[in-house]
Amino acid sequence: MSTGILAWGVYLPYWRLQRSAIGATLGGPSGRGTRAVASYDEDTTTMGVEAARRALVGLAGDPPDDLYFATPAPAYLDKTNATAVHAALELPPWTGAYDLLGSVRSSAAALRAALAQSEAGGSRGLAVLADLRTGLAGGAEERDSGDGAAAFVFGPDGDGAPVVAGLLAHAAVSAEFLDRWRTPGDNDSKVWEERFGQEVYVPLVEAASAEAFKRAGIVAADIDHLVVSGLHVRAVQAVGRSLGTRAEAAVDARSSVVGNLGAAQAGMLLADTLERAAPGELIAVVVVADGADVFVFRATDALPAVRADRASRGAVTVADSVGAGRDDLPYARFLTWRDELRREPPRRPDPERPGAPATWRVTPWKSGFTASDCRACGFRHLPPSRVCLRCRTIDEMDPVRMADVAGQVATFTVDHLAFSPSPPVVGAVVDFDGGGRYRCEMTDVDPDRLAIGTRVEMTFRILSTAKGVHNYFWKARPVATVPADDAGPDPRGDA
Repeated sequence: MSTGILAWGVYLPYWRLQRSAIGATLGGPSGRGTRAVASYDEDTTTMGVEAARRALVGLAGDPPDDLYFATPAPAYLDKTNATAVHAALELPPWTGAYDLLGSVRSSAAALRAALAQSEAGGSRGLAVLADLRTGLAGGAEERDSGDGAAAFVFGPDGDGAPVVAGLLAHAAVSAEFLDRWRTPGDNDSKVWEERFGQEVYVPLVEAASAEAFKRAGIVAADIDHLVVSGLHVRAVQAVGRSLGTRAEAAVDARSSVVGNLGAAQAGMLLADTLERAAPGELIAVVVVADGADVFVFRATDALPAVRADRASRGAVTVADSVGAGRDDLPYARFLTWRDELRREPPRRPDPERPGAPATWRVTPWKSGFTASDCRACGFRHLPPSRVCLRCRTIDEMDPVRMADVAGQVATFTVDHLAFSPSPPVVGAVVDFDGGGRYRCEMTDVDPDRLAIGTRVEMTFRILSTAKGVHNYFWKARPVATVPADDAGPDPRGDA
């Protein structure tokens, strides 16, 4: 039974920073285009949740048996971040959740682990790749990087979900040398001289590629789509020219708008390729980081049908994600969100960290946004309740997941006094499709364009961080729309 990619998903944040804003503020060279920026209430965990949700949309069959979460920028150390992703997705308790942390190459490890699991045991593996890139103010790392996440479900063909791209071969070459490093406690990476990295990387990639192509029974000229990712720009560009494929390397694809996503870059470019590839075409994915990893996939005949099914379910494509974003983020606000600019804190009481026992007792609600429906009268409770507010029936409730249910704004308030790293705070009462009403905070919204009746969806975010504890919960955000001639503007703001 063949195994490979069953589904994919990519998440890019709403905010974009104009590179010209950096030069205008600091007086140095700025470059062109924009970069994707995670909001103040996002981290690699929340972005990973969003990418995984998009990968799992409409996926038939059993849930993944294991979840592998790869990121060089974890929200926690000495605590598994993948368990928060697991809880937000409401995966079964028997689904393992594991972190792969520390470097960009961890993304290749997550892909390899999920693939190996599906090959060895015939079960499904979920690989989630997320990164939040920053750097010293005015540097190339800050300017050219970006934030985002990608997710892939790997498994055997069948069970209602066909393989869309089968793995033909994988090969890796490892070498110990100093190219990029960051010691624990440092916020910014350090990089060795670029020419040295290029001299080392190119032969490593050529060796790994030759071995992968040999194992796949192909030659370089057979490749139809070449994805090359890595943070060493000169090495990545040189590799794209040196492999001798007839395919144009997808090296700079999307980078002028969202930047280089680090650990998530290979995943974004692979997903983008799956949304364009034809059946039978060969896809080579090269990860250039502390050595080289090369994956060779072949698109299957099922790919067009799966793409059409995803489109019918409203799945968000990479092109949609790249094109949807607000590009007027002030540079000072970006620096504040990244803790690169220390500003006077608000004269408000410090938030309290959530208590571990209380959080554990309400995990289905807090992490999975699970409500309850009364069996007697059908009334929906948000948050869930043991006693029906309508008919007073006790302990006659069925759980219902609301995280994937859309709704509309019944009313809202704009609070200019409450503290927020991105003021003002917008609170809304949301009426959910099929029943249920809840008051929640909104995010990724322009309050001047918000209106009663605006369609919203739920997104996993950070409410606050206190004493090193991240308080994750769900917020509402406007659903992206393309305004018609007679329609109002997108309440999220200009894209």
